[in-house]
Amino acid sequence: MTIDTLFALMALLFTAAFTPGPNNALLANSGATFGLGRTVPHILGVALGFSLMLFIVGFMLGGLFQASVLLQNLLKWGGILVLLWLAWKIASAGGLTGKSGRPRPFTFVEAAAFQWINPKAWVMAIAVTTQFVLVDAPLQSAVIVAAVSVAAGLTSASSWAVLGQYLTRWLNTPERLRAFNILMGALIAGCVLFLLKA
Repeated sequence: MTIDTLFALMALLFTAAFTPGPNNALLANSGATFGLGRTVPHILGVALGFSLMLFIVGFMLGGLFQASVLLQNLLKWGGILVLLWLAWKIASAGGLTGKSGRPRPFTFVEAAAFQWINPKAWVMAIAVTTQFVLVDAPLQSAVIVAAVSVAAGLTSASSWAVLGQYLTRWLNTPERLRAFNILMGALIAGCVLFLLKA
């Protein structure tokens, strides 16, 4: 991979990582609701989970998903249903609920697994790997893509969670917190509208 290609990859992954989407809305909500410390597993799950997904898609599965309309539709509609469920959970309760019935942050495994049903993640994974994973050096280029993704993901996920945590100063009443949760749920649901048009 040339230096120019590497810079193009970095620009694309960092820009995509910082744009609003399901992961970033969930991270901001978690930072606001649970604080940065309890959101760290979620941050790591997003950054490492998506990077692993990029590596696997780039090195092994990219052609399969591009060739199969059935797989594309299953991922699209399954992802849409999960996003709508998450939007409702965030808007109505402020997060996932644990056995106690109280909201709790995502675990590392949940955040990493979410990447595999997140339609935005699939669009990015296929777009990035088809452009930057080289046919003559698939392993090496897939490792580079995944490494850049880790850096972009950690930076972005941490930033969104910190933003959410700073908002807790403003979210000091139940009414404001409720309005924020509804806004984050609406943002996630809005991603669904974007996906339906795509």
